[in-house]
Amino acid sequence: MESSAADKAHWEKIYTHKQPQELSWTQPVPATSLQFIEAFHLPREAPIIDVGGGDSRLVDYLLAAGYLNLTVLDISGAALARAQQRLGEAARHVRWLETDVRAFVPPTRYALWHDRAAFHFLTTAPEIAQYLQLARTAVVPGGYLTLGTFSPAGPTRCSGLPIRQYSEATLTAELHTGFRKLRCLTEDHHTPFHTTQNFLFCSFQRQPALVA
Repeated sequence: MESSAADKAHWEKIYTHKQPQELSWTQPVPATSLQFIEAFHLPREAPIIDVGGGDSRLVDYLLAAGYLNLTVLDISGAALARAQQRLGEAARHVRWLETDVRAFVPPTRYALWHDRAAFHFLTTAPEIAQYLQLARTAVVPGGYLTLGTFSPAGPTRCSGLPIRQYSEATLTAELHTGFRKLRCLTEDHHTPFHTTQNFLFCSFQRQPALVA
């Protein structure tokens, strides 16, 4: 599926004209993501990718924790530039990829694929299937995938776009091929403008391919 120029223009406009405190997904500390990642006990040199990471502060905390092989992927160059400016000299220790995940060709395989609030913007069956096939290809056997999406108690739209909500059962069903669920939780995210969004976070482990 080809990358959408309209989608890119949408996100470039958002990140060019709005500050972090004006964006509902902003987190001063991405505590849940960090807790999931630390639970995997990955070597500090393990390759980690944050899909749709934008200007999330997750990369800041992973660098501070000593992780050495970090990639941030986002459709918006403006979002990535904002993160790089914030990090300053430390930004050179991160690989920054400006691309739509739907057009992503992984240059390597990852021990961890992290995605908070990008996957749920894929609303058609072909997009979802393509994303999951990409994750199966990109995550090493024994590696991990962590997804954060809006739950059925969360919003139905974000940033003016429709999203797809997931329950633990529906998300687990989507990932039944190639991944084993480890754990899930729901939590309320409190936005910078004092509204609440209910998220589902789940972690999965990539299973070895079966040999016929």
